[in-house]
Amino acid sequence: MNSTLALHNARITIAGMGLMGGSLALALRGKCAHVTGVDVDGEVRGAALAGQVVHAVESELHAGMAGAHLLVLATPVGVILQQLQELKARAAASSAPLVVLDLGSTKSEIMAAMETLPAACDPVGGHPMCGKEVAGLQHADAALYHGATFVLAPLARTSPAALQLAHAVVAAVGAHALLLDAARHDRLAAATSHVPYLVACALMSAASAAAVDDDALWQLAASGFRDTSRLAASSVNMMLDILRTNRAPVRAALLAQRDQIDRLAGLLEGDEAALAQFLQSMRSERSRHFPSPR
Repeated sequence: MNSTLALHNARITIAGMGLMGGSLALALRGKCAHVTGVDVDGEVRGAALAGQVVHAVESELHAGMAGAHLLVLATPVGVILQQLQELKARAAASSAPLVVLDLGSTKSEIMAAMETLPAACDPVGGHPMCGKEVAGLQHADAALYHGATFVLAPLARTSPAALQLAHAVVAAVGAHALLLDAARHDRLAAATSHVPYLVACALMSAASAAAVDDDALWQLAASGFRDTSRLAASSVNMMLDILRTNRAPVRAALLAQRDQIDRLAGLLEGDEAALAQFLQSMRSERSRHFPSPR
């Protein structure tokens, strides 16, 4: 992409009309020239059109991206990788410039695939740090991205104009851009997103095992347990894709988490003052990074 394209003139295709893609389309309503949605599910396409989430819908990627300036891949990581292979084959025959932005939760494998796209494609890696434990267009929300960090991971081949258009999309949906390379993103996301999911699953597993002997446990499980275990309700297929494509960073972060659990177990056996100091320091640390609303 050699020249800057203003977002309000852009024709955007969003592949994947689920929570993320549908929310992006709603957030971009009135801020770009045209939005086409692509989804394999006929009912989802019908709902997206009937709800005026998009201007047009297509069932196949190659049809949906016709005439587009920006293609957003808002599908699970495994599907994004398949779509990049399809795009590689189809875009090779085209000279029309196309900015390609993905919303995948891991970046290394996706960006390696982006590197092999034809010259007509101008790729930018992306990952909005927001979502819900529920999926589907019915849960789409125009405010989903508002206030969220939106990682942008340009490649060496990414043009300044493509990165500028990606920044414009981020700003238009009310998010805040953060530039990271793929390896750094995957390491940090493992610690802050992927391992918390596994910890929530471990919490549910331990509680379920304890409930075998006393099912009154579930009557005692109140808001604290529900909040802490919420991520365990996430889509298994989506999370398997994420874990499969980020194995080494997730394993390292999981082992670091185990070290902290072992540390806590040791503190419980030792000096109560040391335990109190640790708990107070973590309370202060959380309050510093996530202050309570006034």
